[in-house]
Amino acid sequence: MKKLIVNLVELSTFEQRLEALASLSERFKERAAEIDEKGLFVYENIAELQESGYTALTIPKKYGGQEISLYELVRFQEVIAQGDGATALSIGWHMGTARYMEERSWKEEILIELYKKLQEGALINAAASEPQTGSPTRGGKPQTNAEKVRGMWVVNGLKSFTTMSPVLDYFIVSAAIKNSDDVGNFLISKEKKGIRIDETWDSIALKGTGSHHVYFENVQIDEFCYVEEVKKNNKVYAWLLHIPACYLGIAGAAQKEAVLFAKNYSPNSINGTISDLPNVRMKIGEMELKMMQAKHFLYSVSKKWDEANEKDKELLQPELNAVKLAVTNMAIEVVDLAMRIVGAQSLSAKSPLQRYYRDVRAGLHNPPMDDITIQQLAIHSINSFE
Repeated sequence: MKKLIVNLVELSTFEQRLEALASLSERFKERAAEIDEKGLFVYENIAELQESGYTALTIPKKYGGQEISLYELVRFQEVIAQGDGATALSIGWHMGTARYMEERSWKEEILIELYKKLQEGALINAAASEPQTGSPTRGGKPQTNAEKVRGMWVVNGLKSFTTMSPVLDYFIVSAAIKNSDDVGNFLISKEKKGIRIDETWDSIALKGTGSHHVYFENVQIDEFCYVEEVKKNNKVYAWLLHIPACYLGIAGAAQKEAVLFAKNYSPNSINGTISDLPNVRMKIGEMELKMMQAKHFLYSVSKKWDEANEKDKELLQPELNAVKLAVTNMAIEVVDLAMRIVGAQSLSAKSPLQRYYRDVRAGLHNPPMDDITIQQLAIHSINSFE
């Protein structure tokens, strides 16, 4: 008998939602090994998140949503990732994008219609990366182009690393405007002719994200689907904190696996379990310290964003970027320590630790990149002192 999915929208408190998501996350954990082994997309997990109402939680109240805070989102994403990192990262992009649209001041008629679809369970993500340009955060101009033809926009190009592409209902596609220096974002429904998904995702990490190549071949869209001009001085995008939250969740799962192993593993060369050994306790303590540091940094900056006025939010970019760098790298260190505790058994295909090890390293390649963040922090420090 299929287990009932709790409706998160109907729950009145953050704690109740967190508990319900923890229960869902356990189901994701049961499927994670098979998904990883077979390189499957996380269809069932995403469907259950849609059924639970989770995918609509970040929709602004103005458009009928719950408008959860950034702090609530990172806590929820962390819990989901404890069950399956691929599911967390996939849905995290949708959750952040659902909030991003209102903050970027899109046209009201587009927002009303689009948020109505998202309330019904539709999924959305940006399609920005390209093989020729790499991450859009590097500043490369898209090779994808958009041309105005008889009152319609015609979009042509290839997007790579399009997470959750098998189930997306809408793509936000960045494209260079033909015969100009401008770059724009275009809202494109999956129903449009000329969209083709090439299942190229062969990464050894986060196999379930379905981050395939997506081709847009003479895709014709209405004029109003040009939703915004892409500028370098766009507003701060705090919702990218779903990324470090994902890797923190993976690290938490690895920590739990290692500690439980240490508490139960008793080789005949010692009395008691290896959790009694000083060298093992040192590693357990190091993991706990790093998890504490990562959580405090992520949670505190999230709350700081939630409580800040619009002017102060503009000043938080260095901290937001620093959170991603620090938390992701500490998560990698935690997983490494967990594997050192468990030893050679952590390399067994049956151990979830080898999956956590592969998955957590993907965080190094999510935006913003470490080198860009360090450069920004250096500039911030130089400008801070007179």
